[in-house]
Amino acid sequence: MVRVVVADDQAIVRAGFTVVVEAAGDIEVVGAAHDGYEAVRLAQALRPDVVCMDIRMPGRNGIEATRILSSDPTGHVPVLVVTTFDLDDYVFGALEAGAAGFLLKGADEQTLVDAIRSVAAGDGTLDQRLTRRVLSEFASRRAAPRHHPAAVAATLTDRELDILGLLSNGLSNQEMAAHLYIEPSTVKYHLAGLLGKIGVRDRLQAAVWAFRNGLDVPLG
Repeated sequence: MVRVVVADDQAIVRAGFTVVVEAAGDIEVVGAAHDGYEAVRLAQALRPDVVCMDIRMPGRNGIEATRILSSDPTGHVPVLVVTTFDLDDYVFGALEAGAAGFLLKGADEQTLVDAIRSVAAGDGTLDQRLTRRVLSEFASRRAAPRHHPAAVAATLTDRELDILGLLSNGLSNQEMAAHLYIEPSTVKYHLAGLLGKIGVRDRLQAAVWAFRNGLDVPLG
């Protein structure tokens, strides 16, 4: 059973979210928070598999709460940001804070359930409707070198570079496997090695890294 804490300042959203995800049968909402303070408190007390976090909340917002949970010395708590789409510093701040996944509130029910499962499994998730637009804008707004460090570049295999480029387009493991004509298990193997080499926890942060260092590859 995947244990979830949902954080949103609107009671009707929290209630609707709970109904939708618990209908999947393998997800349980163990806590609901109306702001970032309560989200952090519940997450640290309950240790859920995923915190589904809105960005704009009163008091401590979702960005600060995500930053605290992503860097918690007592144990990392993965955060799936579920929010409306807006190209502003709130969105980019969530990426910098270490969000493990990013999903639009308009996503269908199955996409939401799949995103929660993916983040809980340690894979993270990217909403393909915003992947390249958000990440490219994020990279252009942040003063970061458009090349990868030589020491890291020397450790990346050709296959890892392929996967890094595909990540920047929001492809799933299955989609990357089809694109590269390999098995999904092989993608997962290379992805695990890639994450360790570039020093990030999940695929969303790997995609951010790719954009910052000029390793994103647009699909034709």
